[in-house]
Amino acid sequence: MSGGVGPCSEICLPKEEQQVQPDGVDFSKKQQKQEKGRSFFTFKQMNALAVVIVLSTSGMVSIEDAAFVVFSLMYMYFISRVAFPPISSNFSVSEPHVFNENNRILSVYTFLGIVIGLFLPIAYIFEGIFEGDKEGIKAATPHVFLLASQIFMEGVACGGSFSLPIQVFVPAFYNSRRIFTLVEWLRNEIYKVEKENSGGGRRLYVGRLLAIANASFWCFNLFGFLLPIYLPKAFKNHYSAAAGYKTAKQM
Repeated sequence: MSGGVGPCSEICLPKEEQQVQPDGVDFSKKQQKQEKGRSFFTFKQMNALAVVIVLSTSGMVSIEDAAFVVFSLMYMYFISRVAFPPISSNFSVSEPHVFNENNRILSVYTFLGIVIGLFLPIAYIFEGIFEGDKEGIKAATPHVFLLASQIFMEGVACGGSFSLPIQVFVPAFYNSRRIFTLVEWLRNEIYKVEKENSGGGRRLYVGRLLAIANASFWCFNLFGFLLPIYLPKAFKNHYSAAAGYKTAKQM
């Protein structure tokens, strides 16, 4: 989970368009060399893609969740062209960071999200295979699949020269969808004691604790961070950068 807080790069104008904004902020003093064959798959995105592929080929992913991922990709490209295009068609021009990359609190928060939302549920699923907990695996898989898909899509949004609103769209869209899968996971953990193939007693409590932890964390992430903090700041930066770029071109 990155929450969309991983910025791509600083704003940089081509050499012939290097200007200083009226407010004294240097729009670009150094020309950014256009990256040749920019790599858009980082190690994190490749690992997330591997999780998506493994879960998909195992037959544990529903058609609805797979269709959601495909739809999100198509819709992301659609609104990128229609509603929120990049501030410039020039590949070397990108938007400013939403948050400081060296923000320790944000780094810890992101790491905590990955551990709670991905590492522990994956371990829970693998243990369930050996314990014969088919119900627990079935309940936890949708969340893991969608979170891994979100991480991969965030890499696509950042590495594909999309605007900041598109980068906001990915975590907000996926987080909203995963809230429903987490509710189902929690409900399943509460009532699976009455079902067959539900694992042992220790696993029952671990599953409930993990479901509660994920539901709490991701509800806070959506309603306490993405919507009230990250989304407004990203839109403010986007429109400020667009206005600054337009002004710089006219100077």
